[in-house]
Amino acid sequence: MFNKFGPGILIAAAFIGPGTVTVCTLAGVDFGFGLLWALLLAILATIVLQEMSARLGIISRLGLADTIRMQLHTPWLKYLVLGMVFGAIVIGNAAYEAGNIGGASLGLEAVFGSAFNMYYPWIIGGFAFALLWMGNYRLLERVFVGLVLLMSISFLITAWITLPDAGLILSGLFVPKLPPDSILTIIALVGTTVVPYNLFLHASLVSEKWESASDLRAARWDTYLSVALGGIVSMAIVISAAAIPTGKVTGAADLARGLEPLYGVWARYIMGIGLFAAGITSAITAPLAAAYVANSCFGWKSGLQDWRFRLVWILILFIGILSMSLGIHPIEVIRFAQVANGLLLPVIAVFLLWVVNKSSLLGKYRNTATQNVLALIIIILSVLLGIRSILKAVGYL
Repeated sequence: MFNKFGPGILIAAAFIGPGTVTVCTLAGVDFGFGLLWALLLAILATIVLQEMSARLGIISRLGLADTIRMQLHTPWLKYLVLGMVFGAIVIGNAAYEAGNIGGASLGLEAVFGSAFNMYYPWIIGGFAFALLWMGNYRLLERVFVGLVLLMSISFLITAWITLPDAGLILSGLFVPKLPPDSILTIIALVGTTVVPYNLFLHASLVSEKWESASDLRAARWDTYLSVALGGIVSMAIVISAAAIPTGKVTGAADLARGLEPLYGVWARYIMGIGLFAAGITSAITAPLAAAYVANSCFGWKSGLQDWRFRLVWILILFIGILSMSLGIHPIEVIRFAQVANGLLLPVIAVFLLWVVNKSSLLGKYRNTATQNVLALIIIILSVLLGIRSILKAVGYL
């Protein structure tokens, strides 16, 4: 089973973090099953973009930032895009890391109580440090398969406990609706699933798993199955939250507690395990993605055990642990990261579409006409997401 999954499982783990749990929770509480169709569209968009990124990495043997350095020949444009990538992913992930560790801590709190709250960030950080320090991709992959399966089972059991109406779920999935005041939640559901740094992470990780074009079929199935599994988990969170009366839940921290009065203490434990797995996987993939991006931006061509690679992820992990432990919230840095990510997604989507159509780079493995049409639709969506992210960051939403 382990050999069937590859980098795709890390991508699924990366986008199901505390932020996704929060957004899906609020979507379920506020709109029931009515926005499941938005998650379905987001998963399809993610599959299209991640397949393009994985194909680029396997055929060209380059990371996405490496491709930017090599394909953009106008110096000012190249450094502008690379600067945006570095700011959004390396600096941004440092700002978001406290939230990832905090989400995992909330999961531990739901299971073991609040008496040891001060130790949870260091336990989570220590586990992430040990796993990343080993620098063994195969081990990393297997740990993530286990964590994602644990997360999937936890959230699916939680959804099943609530005994949802199958007809309403199907209606929510395949009959698009726009309930009043739902547009920002729809955009948030898509934005928390279609994540810019996953495109960079995927293009770099495929080189650790596969070696030639003959592996492309396996890479595609890995992407399809892993991202689809991630989508099912996100939907299970929406379904679980829909069972809680409106007003009792304001975020991921309340979801486990909100289920307990309705379905017993075991619902809180199961939900807590899922929240822990969601947080810790993101707490590991965020520093890892930042290290890969720095590696490509600066042209280091280093491996998982190189001191420069390690220095990047250690710095980001330490910032997250320290911020969480001291209660520091770098608001201005987070706002900067939101703006940078809002600008980055459409820019990278356009660039990715351009390079996967280049015969000189991908040869016969370049995009088909159908893939181009789907990618153009996603680019339009990414522009809307980018505008929303920027407006939110500057206080207009």
